Amino acid sequence: MAKRSKQGSLAAPEKRVAKALLQRGWRNQDIQDLINQGRTATINSARITEVKKNEGQKCASEKETNLYIAKKAAIDPKTGLNLYDDERLVRAREAMILAVQTFNSPGVNFKTEVFSVLANIAWTYLLHQHYERTKVSIYNSDGQSLSLTAMLERPDCPVSEGTKNNLRALKLIRDKVEHHLLGGVDPDWHALYQACCLNFDRTICELFGDRLSLSSELSLALQFARMEIGQLGSVQSHQLPKKIKAVDAQLAEGMTDEQIADLHYQFGVVYTLTSTSKSKAHIRFVLPDTPEAEAIENILVKYKDAGKSHPFRASDVTKLVDERTEEKFTSHNHTQAWRFHKVRPRNFKPESKQVNGKFCTYHSLHKDYSYSQDWVDLLASEWTDPKKRNKIKAVKLNKS
Repeated sequence: MAKRSKQGSLAAPEKRVAKALLQRGWRNQDIQDLINQGRTATINSARITEVKKNEGQKCASEKETNLYIAKKAAIDPKTGLNLYDDERLVRAREAMILAVQTFNSPGVNFKTEVFSVLANIAWTYLLHQHYERTKVSIYNSDGQSLSLTAMLERPDCPVSEGTKNNLRALKLIRDKVEHHLLGGVDPDWHALYQACCLNFDRTICELFGDRLSLSSELSLALQFARMEIGQLGSVQSHQLPKKIKAVDAQLAEGMTDEQIADLHYQFGVVYTLTSTSKSKAHIRFVLPDTPEAEAIENILVKYKDAGKSHPFRASDVTKLVDERTEEKFTSHNHTQAWRFHKVRPRNFKPESKQVNGKFCTYHSLHKDYSYSQDWVDLLASEWTDPKKRNKIKAVKLNKS
């Protein structure tokens, strides 16, 4: 006789409930249906018959039986979550849904604090559930549960470094802007909020299964409404209050360019304008690292007028910096500067990724480089700072 799988057997509490329901007059198939709700491995009707025939089987109390029925009724058929047994995950998902819905609500202006607080709650519940499942205590010696900050610093934290940086930034925003007037700067941090939503959805699916994805409950985009080009421009040119500027600077403090560019830290998109009628005009967003995005980037680079964006040759830069700073700045110093900042390779056959487009561009026709006004401004600023000037002058040049 084949050995019965333990998963297909009734647990002791289920046997007690089954006995109680039989005494209430429930039919075998109804009890079987109730027990199988939300069960990974279902049972067959023979298990109920065994309970019925076992005269020594104890019954569950009325309270235990009613609670069992209530728990079964509280199972979400879509996610499989139970309001009683999976309360942390239910709360985590609802907190993130509320965060996004509040941010998207046209009638709510109090967005940044609300989003950052609710997102913090969502992530805290999510990581608490993860550690509970892995048998790690979520309580400190004083009885307080682990904070999100404490869990992010643990070596066994199950999220990427970019996600950790994003959550650290959200916490900083929450702490710094609390009870301060923001002057309408919410859009300036959209990229952080967007990444937070996407990170949460990805993490909850990785840890607890794809059924828990929020993508079917709501769009994770923080902006549903169409935006006019003028609105986009006003967002970019918005002047931040001094206190918020300080927060902005603090967010990137100590982070490398690679960390800031990490999509898990802040979400970025390439957008194109699609020619269409005025009533259907929209901005189409394209995910990075896709063939479509690469094609868009190639087109933008191809038709960019380098003569206007990078009008200065090396000799021009040397002259302009020398004049603006009243400190002797030579071609030798300029070479030290672009090597120090790594704005271009040392040869004249560069790959595009080796050139910092903000400061420098390569002309394949002339086989030389030219530089932007941003580069001149940066050097002029640094050359008047003795510490920065000495760092640049300390760069050793060789034949390579």
